[in-house]
Amino acid sequence: MSLRAFPRLFLRPRQQLRARGSARGYYNTGGARYAGPGGAVHLRVVDLRSDTVTKPGPAMRRAMAEAEVGDDVKGEDPTVNDLQKTAAEMFGMEAALFVPSGTMGNLIAVMAHCRERGDEMIVGDLSHLHVYEQGGSAQLAGVHATTVTTRPDGSFDLKQLESKIRHGYPDPHYPRSRLICVENTHNIQGGRVLPLHFLQDVRALADQHGLALHMDGARVMNAAVAQGVPVAAILQHVHTASVCLSKGLGAPVGSVLAGPQDFISRAVRCRKALGGGMRQAGIIAAAGKLSLQEMVGRLEEDHHNVKTFAQALIDCQPPLFAVDMAAVETNILRFRVEDPTLSPEEFCARMGQVGEGEEAALGQGIQVLMYPHVENSIRAVWHLGISPEDTQLAIQKMQFVASQHLKGKVETQ
Repeated sequence: MSLRAFPRLFLRPRQQLRARGSARGYYNTGGARYAGPGGAVHLRVVDLRSDTVTKPGPAMRRAMAEAEVGDDVKGEDPTVNDLQKTAAEMFGMEAALFVPSGTMGNLIAVMAHCRERGDEMIVGDLSHLHVYEQGGSAQLAGVHATTVTTRPDGSFDLKQLESKIRHGYPDPHYPRSRLICVENTHNIQGGRVLPLHFLQDVRALADQHGLALHMDGARVMNAAVAQGVPVAAILQHVHTASVCLSKGLGAPVGSVLAGPQDFISRAVRCRKALGGGMRQAGIIAAAGKLSLQEMVGRLEEDHHNVKTFAQALIDCQPPLFAVDMAAVETNILRFRVEDPTLSPEEFCARMGQVGEGEEAALGQGIQVLMYPHVENSIRAVWHLGISPEDTQLAIQKMQFVASQHLKGKVETQ
């Protein structure tokens, strides 16, 4: 499949999806609440579009309101400094830098590692950095990307990876290989956790050829919880990493970029050039610090809720859904509708509206918001806003939609 096809697969045209909130483009978060044709009075919304929809709770808001602040560009914001120190220690890195987003963190890492225009990085063809970050590495940093095939578990074939490394610099025909990027957990592949032995092997390959190894660790805390290891046990295999404080950790904004001290010194300059110097940033850094200190352990609940919903899909009778339970490792679920008469778009639309007879059958209207995804699949993501009770509501709605679909098929036969 060509890379040109990916935008059409990942960001479905709005006209195809009838502009319903549950089935809009992958990152479109508008219009989550609507009652549907029934105009349900008793309505519950279970938002599984992404873990980016989380909201800070009372303790986090209080920490933000009470944060001590200063000018972070001058290095004088004590809360930012404390967050960076806390993160560096937790990640097992020499230093860390607070940045507005994971996308900026990844771009800064590319800029700091690849310091000459025409340098090259090696990335997975399904990586977030390559697919979803607007080609910023080329657009803004002048860095060329070459790709390796992403396996279903998010890893690469090491022989293929090694074959992509350029040799013979300064031969004027080729870019110079500088950087390898990995993603953990892997977003497009459904929250897959990179095996530790794979990271160890990639690091050995990078060291052998004098390349840097960067991890897009947007959800690396989910990986650490799933593998039952401290996050430092994962990050010891990479030179640098960008870790989101939002998503499952629940901060409203921000990521941390971590690595050696000289790398972070270069990263500070790159952040400033990209407009990431946020002055009195302690107000949001306070939320990030709380997320690292208190929110990591709760990710296990998200993983459990995902497995509960996945098992309910498998148990649906007669069988309507396909789920690879071995691939359900963290907070992201990918599944398929096996009936060709029910498309992913239509299933998501039905899950996101209150259907006729639903309140009578379930006692209330339930909207479950999720997205059609790649390769004719559906994507649902659990987060701190989704409780075990919400998961049971989502199961009830799924079972209702499945029964109504099967009933409609019988009536038309």
